[in-house]
Amino acid sequence: MLELTKKPRTDGLVEICAVVPESRVNAVSRAIEYAVGPTTPLREVFPDSTPGSRLRSARELRELTQAQLAGRLGVSAPNVSAMERDRRPIGKAMAKKLGEVLEFTYHVFL
Repeated sequence: MLELTKKPRTDGLVEICAVVPESRVNAVSRAIEYAVGPTTPLREVFPDSTPGSRLRSARELRELTQAQLAGRLGVSAPNVSAMERDRRPIGKAMAKKLGEVLEFTYHVFL
């Protein structure tokens, strides 16, 4: 039996269909509106923010010590300390590890 097929979009957009509980429809709608709405770059909102200060805030938010975070990352605690003090740069690979461990998008740490 042949199925009807839809022509794929070529305008750079993707259609999403979701089934959600009726009680969560408004929350999901707001989340979608927020996701597609205009955003302000982090550096404009927090001009004094650095990758290290964001790392420290994320670690403290997750209630981890530097030693605990270091253990989860497989690095030394002094290494984490140096990253938090912006004495050691956070590369993309480390940012991805940090994102996984701290449950943030890795872009926050770059």
